[in-house]
Amino acid sequence: MCRCLRIQPSGFYAWLQTPLSQRAQEDRRQTELLQNAWAESGKVYGYRKLHDDLIERGESICPNRVSRLAQLAGIKAHIGYKRRPGSYGGKPSVVVDNTLDRQFDVEAPDKVWVTDITYIRTQEGFVYLAVVDLPPAKSLTVM
Repeated sequence: MCRCLRIQPSGFYAWLQTPLSQRAQEDRRQTELLQNAWAESGKVYGYRKLHDDLIERGESICPNRVSRLAQLAGIKAHIGYKRRPGSYGGKPSVVVDNTLDRQFDVEAPDKVWVTDITYIRTQEGFVYLAVVDLPPAKSLTVM
């Protein structure tokens, strides 16, 4: 191997015995800090926010070094959400007549109901929230 690389065996063994340079040791320590901060962020942060995290922890490090260490460690920002494969055209939506016509005061109970549904993205998936506004005379028991 030494012949192929055109180096002296004594130089190779001397290289094995030398400790890592101070810069290499500091790079290794800060890379571990970067990986911990990245894991704490849910593996979402890029080098800019990781730099801010390290500064908050009292580290003295520049953004370019954070970028270099993150790239060497395979740390990347999670950008956006993945789109599901398939067609996005679909059928045109059906428009329902506005029978309420923004007249929210009704004469009799149980004539008009108002509902809404939305979803909230969490780390465990989507949570769906549905709201039903019933007239005052009725009560709804949810089980």
